[in-house]
Amino acid sequence: MKIIVADDREALDTQAAKMGIETIKSAIERNGHATIILATGTSQVGMLERLVDPENEVPWDKVTAYHLDEYVGVGEDNPASFRGYLRERFVDHAPGVEFVPINADADDIVEELTKLSERIQAAKIDLCFCGIGENCHLAFNEPPANFEGAAPFTGVQLDDVSRVQQVKEGWYTDLDSVPRTAISMSISQMMKAEKIICVVPDERKATAVKNAFTGDVDPQYPASILQKHPNCVVFLDPESAGLLETA
Repeated sequence: MKIIVADDREALDTQAAKMGIETIKSAIERNGHATIILATGTSQVGMLERLVDPENEVPWDKVTAYHLDEYVGVGEDNPASFRGYLRERFVDHAPGVEFVPINADADDIVEELTKLSERIQAAKIDLCFCGIGENCHLAFNEPPANFEGAAPFTGVQLDDVSRVQQVKEGWYTDLDSVPRTAISMSISQMMKAEKIICVVPDERKATAVKNAFTGDVDPQYPASILQKHPNCVVFLDPESAGLLETA
């Protein structure tokens, strides 16, 4: 694992997107296709904007994109939907990309989980973008995390720290309106990616960054498992990195 502290948020977004573009193009050059995983939330907005800049000339018609998580029962037209977020900020600007959504409002959630899990198990994942939550969650894998043995996609119960974060970020108006359950990609599936780019800006993530990257790997700090990935790069800004020197 490598940690890069950018000069500011803009530099963080630019550098992370540049690395992502290089990784995607390299995979396409080697294999004719790239498979990626995308994260959502306010931490990813600037990076995604740069990723899909037409000047980058990424052949998106040779890319398949999965995403990390979605609220159970939330339709794509809901402003807080993660697949709606990605259609607006990624899919609509990546001509020809194959997007594999988590349809968490499906009539049969078990069938949806099975379908998604079978499909991604058959894929080679070239790149996973992720962030980390204020409680150090990875995707919606809440503490204490299951680092091994989980299916590629699984149902999860959200803890209140995660739900409050959604309110603070403006996706919901109050805690009662935030769903309590979600579908999340498992940590074991995320760790199968050939490369992981973790994008973590903002002072409110500083404690989570410290807990994830300065101590031992610990299920209470799910993102700490990234220390064990052989090709993970974590991009921070000065605010999110603010507690590292005192660790």
